[in-house]
Amino acid sequence: MDTFQLLANGFLVALSAENLLWSFLGVTLGTAVGILPGIGPALTVALLLPVTAKLDPTGAFIMFGGIYYGAMYGSSTTSILINTPGESGSIITAIEGNLMARAGRGAAALATAAIGSFVAGTLATIALSFAAPFAVKLAVSFGPADYFALIVLAFLTVTAVLGNSILRGLASLCLGLAMGLVGIDSLTGTSRFTAGVPELLDGIDVVVVAVGLFAVGEAFYLAARASLRVEEIVPIRGSMWMTREEWGRSWKPWLRGTALGFPLGTLPAGGTEIPTFLSYLIEKKLSKRPEEFGKGAIEGVAGPEAANNAAVAGVLVPLLALGLPTSATAAILLAAFQQYNLQPGPLLFENGGPLVWGLIASLYIGNVMLLVLNLPLAGLWVRLLHIPRPILYGSIVIFATLGVYSVNQSVFDLWLLLAIGIVGFLLRWFDFPIAPVIVGLILGPMAEEQFRRALQMTQGDMSVFLTEPISASILTIAVLAIVVPPIWRRVRR
Repeated sequence: MDTFQLLANGFLVALSAENLLWSFLGVTLGTAVGILPGIGPALTVALLLPVTAKLDPTGAFIMFGGIYYGAMYGSSTTSILINTPGESGSIITAIEGNLMARAGRGAAALATAAIGSFVAGTLATIALSFAAPFAVKLAVSFGPADYFALIVLAFLTVTAVLGNSILRGLASLCLGLAMGLVGIDSLTGTSRFTAGVPELLDGIDVVVVAVGLFAVGEAFYLAARASLRVEEIVPIRGSMWMTREEWGRSWKPWLRGTALGFPLGTLPAGGTEIPTFLSYLIEKKLSKRPEEFGKGAIEGVAGPEAANNAAVAGVLVPLLALGLPTSATAAILLAAFQQYNLQPGPLLFENGGPLVWGLIASLYIGNVMLLVLNLPLAGLWVRLLHIPRPILYGSIVIFATLGVYSVNQSVFDLWLLLAIGIVGFLLRWFDFPIAPVIVGLILGPMAEEQFRRALQMTQGDMSVFLTEPISASILTIAVLAIVVPPIWRRVRR
């Protein structure tokens, strides 16, 4: 079947009444968590993993996709109105957006952010529809050595991209790899690193780890670091529709931001920060009114916000086609696949077509829902910022505890959740990235399995990882993923 027919079948799945409800719930939750500073999509999806364990996987992933897209929309609101980005991809939006709001043009800033997000999200989802199957065709030819190299690329990507220090990222990754070794060896059948605890024979549950690190640990950290200052919310003034001049100054940045965001989002070292930063620099250089930058230029909101949302769709290409997470939220989505015993890649597209194409089709629908939710209701969403922080963080811990207990009704899981939550708090406190722990836990056993298979096929010849063209190329990219980000940061400074 060609892409158009597969996408049409996906729309049949996504347009069912049940899945429309999941999509609406996802984009609504996503907008809310995007607006609340510190409560991002990774934390929210982690928190929902235990609750969705019994759900149909298609509906669950449609909701998760809506949360991911919705958080990008919502984070622009706090960037513009209180100069506090809800997500790292909206940091650049805050530069010009908050200045526009203080000058009485907050409505125009919110409008260009919302419409730009819609345009970029739709165009990038179209690109996702065609890029993901192409990546799957490449992955079909992979052997054990190639898959091992791909997992090594995932390891080095998350350590280089998702943390401020490569060494700290590697330390977090090693912690995840150690957790992944606990349990029964799949090839020999012997138990290892269980310390005589029967509950650990099946390994450490990825759901417990994800909720402990991203929900409990993050709630502890936010509670400990809560700011005592009162956030100043700039009131929304003016019409929520842009003038003709503002339309004329926005549409080209929307397209340029999309063209930057999607391809950079698909790269192992892409993410949302680099394309939004580049978009801002390009708009400043191409603008006919460069003197307005630093005073509230609408192009400085339109371009980066489009790049931010396009990059999110780009992140889904390596995740769905190769099982390669390049953001914290993608790492949690990988944990969600693990929860349903699904492995992203060629087999997922072959055996789980309704899930994959239903998810992609739901992103088109979710974009329309988000435009309706964000454009006229921005003032209503801002009221979420008045929720007392102690109530918010306490609710997260209670919800996480109940969710984990509901999966296996195990008291041991609750003690494990608390221990991992404390570890997550310490990691955040000392500025160690969290996502590499999840990636190491999930992909570590897979890397070990593929490594052993490659050596068995070559009778122990280690050179297979460098002589196979695909494996050698991927390992070269992995090295570049470590080398390039520090050079880029140095050049940017």
